[in-house]
Amino acid sequence: MRNGPTAAFLISAFLMPLMAGGAAAQTIQFTVRELALKSGESSEIGDVYFISTHCKSLLKSTPEVEILDGPPGVTAVINPAKVVPRGWGCASPVAGGKLVISAKDVEEYSHSRMVLRINYKTLSGDRQRASNINLTLFPPN
Repeated sequence: MRNGPTAAFLISAFLMPLMAGGAAAQTIQFTVRELALKSGESSEIGDVYFISTHCKSLLKSTPEVEILDGPPGVTAVINPAKVVPRGWGCASPVAGGKLVISAKDVEEYSHSRMVLRINYKTLSGDRQRASNINLTLFPPN
């Protein structure tokens, strides 16, 4: 029977989310994957939030960011803010934050990968997400 795998795919791809009752959490950290900074500059690279499928925040506190790997002199912080998760069709702001990357004391040009881990304290326990950013640093003129 050739329709078996197709039927299984249809059930898993389309019906399982409906049977889950909308309890899955959704998060978008940031969409920037390439970033260039000069010494002393900062850049807000995106919104951080953790929501239910009904656009309700599941956070108990502002998410925190850790730099797992990256060049020296670069810092990352999440500033508390109300953000609108438009990518999920939400219209109202929810609790979250803005991710900001800063470069200080850059002495020479470099290009490296920065690995970030976002830690969320949610109503259903602690969660983590990781992301990579290709970072190019420039010394002051």
